Amino acid sequence: MTGKNTIGFNLSSDSKRTFQTFNPVTGNSNPTVFFEATFEEVNEAVSLAQNAFVQLKSISIEKRASFLIEIAQEINQLGDELIQMYCLESGLSEQRAITERSRTIFQLNSFAKEILNGEWIKASIDEADSTSTPIKPDLRKMMIGLGPVVVFGASNFPLAYSTAGGDTASALAAGCPVIVKSHPMHAGTGELVAQAITRAAKKTEMPNGIFSNLNAQGYEIGRHLVEHAGVRAVGFTGSLKGGRALFDLANQREFPIPVFAEMGSVNPIVIFPQILSEKLAKIASHLATSITNDAGQFCTKPGIVITTNSGFANQFVNELKLKVNEQVSFSMLNPSILQRFEERKKEILSCDNLNFFETEKLSGNNIGRQTIVVVDAKQFLSQQKLHDEAFGPLSIVVLCDDLGQLNSVLSSFDGQLTVSFFGTDSEIFANQHLIQQATEKAGRVIFNGVPTGVTVSPSMTHGGPFPATTDARFTAVGIDAMQRFLRPVTFQNCPQEMLPAELRNINSLSIPRRINGEWTSKDVHKKD
Repeated sequence: MTGKNTIGFNLSSDSKRTFQTFNPVTGNSNPTVFFEATFEEVNEAVSLAQNAFVQLKSISIEKRASFLIEIAQEINQLGDELIQMYCLESGLSEQRAITERSRTIFQLNSFAKEILNGEWIKASIDEADSTSTPIKPDLRKMMIGLGPVVVFGASNFPLAYSTAGGDTASALAAGCPVIVKSHPMHAGTGELVAQAITRAAKKTEMPNGIFSNLNAQGYEIGRHLVEHAGVRAVGFTGSLKGGRALFDLANQREFPIPVFAEMGSVNPIVIFPQILSEKLAKIASHLATSITNDAGQFCTKPGIVITTNSGFANQFVNELKLKVNEQVSFSMLNPSILQRFEERKKEILSCDNLNFFETEKLSGNNIGRQTIVVVDAKQFLSQQKLHDEAFGPLSIVVLCDDLGQLNSVLSSFDGQLTVSFFGTDSEIFANQHLIQQATEKAGRVIFNGVPTGVTVSPSMTHGGPFPATTDARFTAVGIDAMQRFLRPVTFQNCPQEMLPAELRNINSLSIPRRINGEWTSKDVHKKD
């Protein structure tokens, strides 16, 4: 472990400003001293990325796919060293680390497979027609990379949403060099993964500058990266405050750039009365696990549970409290995150006319007490402070007089990552207006299940309307995530020898293309 910044194929430590990561379980700092990046090192990383982007245009898709596969192999070969570092810096379990490593590797391999099939290129060819009025030109369109992308590592996913996580993998798959602003809470994990990416880049003969990894505790380096004229897009997973700050910075540039920020959500859970009467204990158990798992430090944690004040409501609340009390308590990722959780909890508990349950204070470092807050719908609707996310093991149960009031509560939410419904088939069918409302508010609508556990799948949407994300048109999970870092370009009346291989008459890549409105993998057969 060097503590240095990775700038292309080189290591650098020009700054005198240093920091250490923290073990939240022991309460001690970890030994490695990390050097914060300087503005000059940022400039060098961006300059190398710009040069690499030019070179990437002449590198085959097959070679790019090999790079992603090699990254996955190099990460796997880090073995126990990576797992141990992950646990030391996050306080999360070894099993969580292994699971997240598997997810990271799966993502990289999935993107490699996706770019090889060529569908993402969306190649479209409309041949010229001199007999039409007006005369129709020859038009050929495809998707290309945006350019250098800055990725901000997430605090709660040291692997799957960080150095080689979904944003990095999708940007590299799209043909964009990546500069990671490593999260300071897990800089050691980031360095190990950065070393793996660098080795993979060298083995597969990628251009120097295709990847860099920069350390910093404060906001200055991140700000400088977003404002740098050579950067073309930003990927971020974190708080609403942080994501909005980056979004505003990017839009204040002389040439604004897109920021794809996933900023969290309260993920409302709606429970209809009949299903509650039939499966009360099972629902309470599922929710308790989802609310408290890994100290509730998930962007998809159920933050608000909404049900009607039926004859089973009080029994459900008591069962939920019981199940939450049975859950294992975890150290939170860092004392600063625990502090923010406690401040947010204090804000919530200062609201009027609510009651709450907290688990007993446990021995150990940085443990947030698991909390269930109960409030009636009228009070919830009148107190906006109850509507915002609490990042940690806390959830609010909102009791409604009837389904009409439940509708008012659901209507009060802004954009969400998820909205979930527990109901019988007849209840779901009878409340289609609520389902429709959910599709307008969230990127994923869930039936009889909890939102935690975001499957990496082509059909997954991890996104949603603002403030869940800054752009509801995209997902941050699954192979479609690379669409964030692509843009269309059309060649009009371009000579064959000047066209990219993807758009020439001879389909040497055997990719699917839309030719004169019909999808085919055949060559273009010129008209007589």
